[in-house]
Amino acid sequence: MCLRSQGGADALAGLRGGPPGSTVTGFAMAKGKKTNPDAVVIENRRARHDYRIGETLECGIRLLGTEVKSIRAGRASLAEGWIRADAEPPRLRLHGVHVAEYPPAGPRQHEPIRTRDLLAHKKEIRDLARAQDGEGATLVPLKIYFKDGRAKLLLGIAEGRKKADKRQDIAKREAARDIERELRRRR
Repeated sequence: MCLRSQGGADALAGLRGGPPGSTVTGFAMAKGKKTNPDAVVIENRRARHDYRIGETLECGIRLLGTEVKSIRAGRASLAEGWIRADAEPPRLRLHGVHVAEYPPAGPRQHEPIRTRDLLAHKKEIRDLARAQDGEGATLVPLKIYFKDGRAKLLLGIAEGRKKADKRQDIAKREAARDIERELRRRR
């Protein structure tokens, strides 16, 4: 199985105003600079707060042309998205993700919220279906980005967190931030 652990977060957050619950990063800020088309990242930051993410998997997404252009413009939201893996026939489906319409396309638009197919190997899909059937496990979309000109989705096997766990994590982060602040002040 080609799963890997995912750690850390992107350094730049929210350079372009995207939908709530998502972050778009990787755009050049200076006038005249070309942007890297592979740098577009739409991230579901809420998922890492609400869930404990175990293993992750990168897979492709079957998109329409207007959806690709809209995602490149940073107009998508993963906040309400979820993934269903079926073992027989092996299939991964992405539900509840909002990809805004692309205005220059005119009347030939895609539906903003529709079920999209995800592309992965049969063995990986079967392993994800088994993991999803476990107690309290679910599949959540973490990021959409472009790699070699193709749209990719990073999905994670997640377990729900209790409210107390979330509070403890927030308290740890704040304590670490306070310590850093004091150390910088003393220098």
